Amino acid sequence: MFEPRVALASLSGRSDAAWARAGESFAGAAFLGGIALDDPTREAARRLVARDRDEFLPDDPVAFVADQLDDLADADLRPGVNVRTSSLGPLRAVARACADRGAVLELNAHCRQDEMCAAGAGEALLRDPDRLAEQVRAAAAEGAAVSVKVRAELPDVALPAVARTIADAGADAVHVDAMDSEGVVAEVADAADLFVIANNGVRDEATVREYLACGADAVSVGRPSDDPRVLRRVRAATASWFADERPVDREGVAP
Repeated sequence: MFEPRVALASLSGRSDAAWARAGESFAGAAFLGGIALDDPTREAARRLVARDRDEFLPDDPVAFVADQLDDLADADLRPGVNVRTSSLGPLRAVARACADRGAVLELNAHCRQDEMCAAGAGEALLRDPDRLAEQVRAAAAEGAAVSVKVRAELPDVALPAVARTIADAGADAVHVDAMDSEGVVAEVADAADLFVIANNGVRDEATVREYLACGADAVSVGRPSDDPRVLRRVRAATASWFADERPVDREGVAP
């Protein structure tokens, strides 16, 4: 899906084309966003801004995504766009923009903010797998590569089952925020034929190797994604791991 196997994970209201450019020498992919696409999620984003959170709120979200991706047309990484929506129309439009530019459309089933969940987006989708699958199918039908960003440690959500559901619906990747539960990466990797990106606390060689030993295909860096010292360490550790071509046993142990 991308090389090197390091991604820059979206940070609300911060992850734009300029941010991706700043990290392109260290990463193989960068997920812009998140972008609220429809009226319910945009209203939720406005409420988040009112309580001092950063959000992208362009007048035309679809045009904004297209412009941002065009700004990365010659970048040495694969762009992606993390989106939040409760309806399919704008999702299809953004998926077409991604497909036309070789970018990844990433569905946000991760945001835990009450406002976004009440709008039917974010982790609310993890509790409604049929609707999540509907969004995956809609995006995939437009020709976009589809990733789904998910969160661990929800007691009423079985991520391996979610992985199977989205794979059956046409997803290509799952981006797992492990939330300090690294073993869930192995469970998801075993559950479905998806490209697995592991996220949460990726900072150095130890954390990179822990996730890759669990069967992840790549890792992503979140909050320190603007710190070249962290990115340099993560890229070096990832390159070293895959150069060694270490087998894994899905229990997180590299023989």
